Amino acid sequence: MASHNPRILITAGPTYEPIDEVRFIGNRSSGRMGVSLAENASGRGWRTTLLLGPGCQTPSDQTITVMRFRTSAQLKMLLGEHWRDSDVLIMAAAVSDYAPSDTISGKHPRQSGPLTLTLEPTTDLLAQLAEDCRKDQTIIGFALEEIGNLRSNGESKRIRKGVDAIVANPLDTMDSDMVDALLLMAHGREAAPDRPLTKTDFAGWLLDQLPMIQTLKQTQ
Repeated sequence: MASHNPRILITAGPTYEPIDEVRFIGNRSSGRMGVSLAENASGRGWRTTLLLGPGCQTPSDQTITVMRFRTSAQLKMLLGEHWRDSDVLIMAAAVSDYAPSDTISGKHPRQSGPLTLTLEPTTDLLAQLAEDCRKDQTIIGFALEEIGNLRSNGESKRIRKGVDAIVANPLDTMDSDMVDALLLMAHGREAAPDRPLTKTDFAGWLLDQLPMIQTLKQTQ
């Protein structure tokens, strides 16, 4: 189990998978949840490293180590560099499931007909990291799901990826300032705030659950 002041690694924001040197495949993730987690963790005196995607605002706390990525491949490289020396990973980044198989050189000219892209699946970074996770490390993932399948899909994802906990969020969380999520843990345990919280407040609530997540991990 991590010490009282764990070394925490957080990912936040989208990935941009290039089509050409101008265009990309991305998503609407703002990175606000991950940035809020990093600021709250740093405020507790925890050594905090934030891997931050494109288009996201850098946290104001200068004690946070911030490293930028654009693509899922770049994020994979940064995780490989920093996860071994961390106690806790919170994977809040919205990593693209697919990327163009080839990047077009330069800027592809506009054309009157359709443009066909071949997409290939990206590496499942969360599952890959969980495979190599030490017993003294803890991994928390995020799942964005339709509200009717929040619990079932979230728990299925937690088991499939082999992580210690999953924050299951309804789809409208992406465009909202509020979070109304469900935390799914080992042994069928779950927890949730008693009301929707701002992303800043939810970050504090989630970090407060870390001892319980770690205890459940040790009893698996």
